[in-house]
Amino acid sequence: MPKKVAIVGAGISGLVSLKCCLDEGLEPTCFERSDDIGGIWQFKENVEEGRPSIYKSLISNSCKEMSVFSDFPYPEDFPVFLPNARLLEYLEMYTKHFDLRRHIQFKTKVINIRKCPDFSATGQWDVITETEGEQKSAIFDAVMVCIGFLTYPRMPLSSFPGIEKFNGMYLHSRHYKNAEVFRDKRVLVIGMGNSGVDIAVAATHTAKKVMISTSKGAWALSRVFDNGYPWDMVFLTRFKNIVRNSLPGRITAWLVANRASQWFDHANYGIIPKDRSVMREPVINDELPACILSGKITIRPEVKAFKENAVIFANTPEAEDVDIVVFATGYKASFPFIDESVIKVEDKHASLYKYIFPPQLEKPTLALIGYFRPFGPIVPPVEIQARWVTRVFNGLCKLPPVNIMVKEVNEIKKNKKKWFGTSRNQSIQTDFIEYLDELAVELGSKPKVFPLLLRDPQLAMRIFFGPCSPFQYRLMGPGKWAGARDAIFTQKERIIKPTKTRVVGNSPSYNQFFLLKISGIIVVLATIFLISTN
Repeated sequence: MPKKVAIVGAGISGLVSLKCCLDEGLEPTCFERSDDIGGIWQFKENVEEGRPSIYKSLISNSCKEMSVFSDFPYPEDFPVFLPNARLLEYLEMYTKHFDLRRHIQFKTKVINIRKCPDFSATGQWDVITETEGEQKSAIFDAVMVCIGFLTYPRMPLSSFPGIEKFNGMYLHSRHYKNAEVFRDKRVLVIGMGNSGVDIAVAATHTAKKVMISTSKGAWALSRVFDNGYPWDMVFLTRFKNIVRNSLPGRITAWLVANRASQWFDHANYGIIPKDRSVMREPVINDELPACILSGKITIRPEVKAFKENAVIFANTPEAEDVDIVVFATGYKASFPFIDESVIKVEDKHASLYKYIFPPQLEKPTLALIGYFRPFGPIVPPVEIQARWVTRVFNGLCKLPPVNIMVKEVNEIKKNKKKWFGTSRNQSIQTDFIEYLDELAVELGSKPKVFPLLLRDPQLAMRIFFGPCSPFQYRLMGPGKWAGARDAIFTQKERIIKPTKTRVVGNSPSYNQFFLLKISGIIVVLATIFLISTN
């Protein structure tokens, strides 16, 4: 009999988990508490408890070629960066193409997931769900939790003296829907992550005044990079990743700072990161520097205290009048339907092997999919997680002994404090390409560049110097897809199609683009060598 798998959530991670279960001959049932698929990309006018929430103007920070399912390319006429409605449309196409909807139970809330009495022998779970007020219990051989980490807001109000006296309005960024709420108001956004900056930029269209308060600063990047190509197609290549990870930390930090500052001087704009030795996720926003330059947004230090209708910033003698405060302060780890003995949140995050498996379980039959933050798009690593996990469930891939898993988890924790800091978001950050390759090795689908040089040198060059797109992980191994090579070679066409809507002269070829890029890389390496030897 095929193993029964319960999947919690029908967002990106839930849908790809569902598809991978079917690919591996498992029998999945997906429980979705809302009335449709999409998860965070399903925009709702009102915030719903237990579900992630987005604002209407949200656009993806990763381009379609880097955030695509590896065996289902985007239509070439889709925008390069996708408004939430178009990304949801793609998810609907994916769901229809692989006939996933019939495996989803909508308007069904997962109440509790607990071990069966004979768990140590069977690895089975008792899953209690509720539909229209009626609770049901069912036994499953495995569980995939696909709720991500953007559901339960973190509001550290105790860190802001005087907030209880503040007469204005304050809300978490999760509750923001559109900029009309800021009409003719003085707005303060606390926090400088992607959501905070997006909201601040949107507020400039309706608000009287907009400020961003940040204690740490951030590197900001535009979606548009070299030669007009998307930032992640240029930044996330195997070659550049090897260079970044092989160099001493101070040189890597210099490279990151230099690349970000080519757009604008972050120090002059008041947002340069306070601790530049720690790797942090960059802010992807095309309008921020222009808003600062035109006075539409002003950057302020951390908030020292609140008054009735104003705030006092650190090292600032006078209070600033404020009407609305948006706390873009992130989210906290929470799994309310799973007992703490299974997943325990400690030091702001859950300790998981490969960010997936609770290492102490007697049987590896529970997995968290999408509970991490890659330095890049979320879709490819979520998909490869699901591909590997379903083969673990099937017994085709094996996990190491518990002591080895625990040791690795602890070593990664130490490394995180060195490279990514200690906040909850930073503790679940990981290198995009390294993580993909790590799981691809377990799966048996990591592309082998050097053997490819002999039999298909053009493909090898694109894999090594070109964007590390998801199609690379369908060239070989389990789940090999016949269309992967062609998808890699036609990436440029799918990027240019939606932008080149007027007939003009020919632009430089993609091969010329690669030659220019490789030449630039050689120059950078030569510069680094000279710096390191002086």
